[in-house]
Amino acid sequence: MTDATADYAAWIGRQETTDDDMSVAPARAAAATLDDTRTRFGNGSALPPLWHWFYFLPRAPQALLGDDGHPQRGGFMPPIPYPRRMFAGARMRFHAPLLIGEAARREAVIRDIRLKSGRSGALAFVSVLCRFYQNGRLCIEEEQDIVYREPGPAVPCPRVLDWPQLPAGACTRIVTPDARLLFRFSALTFNAHRIHYDRPYAINEEGYPGLVVHGPLTAVLLMELVRQQFAQPVQGFSFRGLAPLFDLAPFRLVCAANGDELSLAAQGPDGTTAMSATAELASVP
Repeated sequence: MTDATADYAAWIGRQETTDDDMSVAPARAAAATLDDTRTRFGNGSALPPLWHWFYFLPRAPQALLGDDGHPQRGGFMPPIPYPRRMFAGARMRFHAPLLIGEAARREAVIRDIRLKSGRSGALAFVSVLCRFYQNGRLCIEEEQDIVYREPGPAVPCPRVLDWPQLPAGACTRIVTPDARLLFRFSALTFNAHRIHYDRPYAINEEGYPGLVVHGPLTAVLLMELVRQQFAQPVQGFSFRGLAPLFDLAPFRLVCAANGDELSLAAQGPDGTTAMSATAELASVP
């Protein structure tokens, strides 16, 4: 295990550039995975918000994957050996949509690395700033929070209780996750982390009660709820993961509007908030 005095200062400021030709195939595959049968994608189509996660993917050779399925650390990301890794949150601004069929670039830089000790053990927080450019224009700014945790006690199976009453005027959707959805999302994002598709590994090695729903998948589903309910473009979005979701029971997405500000949540089967999020809509002229 990494001790609390480990120095990762050399990784702060480290940069990585990824180019993508923005072909139409990932968008069409994402639409199928998300049951979007209405949107037609072709060259020149605008990507929906958050769908940039299906592009600019890592391409680590198979021989360089760790036992957990993640690329071995020590390249762009620091070599923090805590086994539980999570995409815990992000804040982003959408300046212009990325267009399918036009080459684009992702520029990433590690902004900060912090080691902490919490009730669940040692933690490492890595902040990564990503900027996405197309045709010389800044389209998206995204600051990601990646969290590494020490091994901890087994995570209990979630209880199934009544969900809390909805806020007045809120829209909602019930999602029943299963191994097929999680496998497809892993394929879309070229994510080989075994907690999302290898049940014996998730239970026996990382102590989860079932397959883990990807944090980005939950965020995308929240954004899809926004996209289905509101015609205005999304200008800003932030989310924070609070607890894991599993393929063991349905969870509920909730969206409540206050003018152009949206409050979003993914509620686990026990009614607790597993992910909180906010979205900012463009004002109607």
